[in-house]
Amino acid sequence: MNKTDLKVTFAGGPVTIVGNQIKEGDKAPDFTALNNKLEPVKLSDFDGKVKILVIYPSIDTGVCAKQNRHFNQEANKLKDTVVLSISCDLPFAQKRFCAAEGLDNIITLSDHKNLDFGGKYGFVIEELRLLTRGTVIIDKKGTVKYVEYVPEITDEPDYEKALSIAKGLV
Repeated sequence: MNKTDLKVTFAGGPVTIVGNQIKEGDKAPDFTALNNKLEPVKLSDFDGKVKILVIYPSIDTGVCAKQNRHFNQEANKLKDTVVLSISCDLPFAQKRFCAAEGLDNIITLSDHKNLDFGGKYGFVIEELRLLTRGTVIIDKKGTVKYVEYVPEITDEPDYEKALSIAKGLV
């Protein structure tokens, strides 16, 4: 995978982000990841809906958990919108977390098997084989309308900006 020009740090130290860096205005590449039943799911399965992609390193960290709780809470307020929660966690861990937290408005997807999402969207942390933190908003026609690669992985994304853009697309 090719390296992006993104400047991202993890706990203050630089990390290398690889893959094809996605940008606003791009046609959203289709990708396949596994849901919590180990079934392949494609982005194209949600054609005709606004898609909020919530990307993070691991569900088992405080910031990642908070990120998922926040988007889960907002998801049921948005019509014709799906929230796809994507990490390299195993589907079993994602399912356990959502069950324990009562999160039922997001769809967890695991990119652990092939890094198909991470490679096509430029979210792979080369040194860790995890995904970096960020948010991608895709309109109903499949065009990327917002991309945030959070500069410091231990920080939270800009929820307000992402949700404002998503609400404007419904």
